[in-house]
Amino acid sequence: MSLKTPQVIPYLYYDDVPGAIAFLTTAFGFSERMRAGTPRGGMHAEIALGDQIVMLGQGAAEKHHKSPREAGLSTAGVFIYLDDVDAHFALARDAEADIVEPLKDLSYGRSYTARDPEGHSWFFTAPQVV
Repeated sequence: MSLKTPQVIPYLYYDDVPGAIAFLTTAFGFSERMRAGTPRGGMHAEIALGDQIVMLGQGAAEKHHKSPREAGLSTAGVFIYLDDVDAHFALARDAEADIVEPLKDLSYGRSYTARDPEGHSWFFTAPQVV
């Protein structure tokens, strides 16, 4: 595989990758690309929103990786630009996502923040048109 430009792909750790996939596809509109077991009994998966990928991992305790829920804190989030953030917000709300910041207009665009069941923060924004 040859890349003309670098790709930055978030890799998020979950205690329950199948549960995360179910939530992220229902609440945030991702599609599952793949999932596979790991040699130590964990799981690796990839989901996509359009042509953007997020990787999910489970069972990496030996590497000291934990989900935010397991760690008791979060140090990062995933920021996503969307064309129709209002429709996306309705999808997340209807799926009972934990809406941390409701939909509102900000200086950089129309935005809302949600948290998935394992504590990862997701920021969704329709960029301001200038």
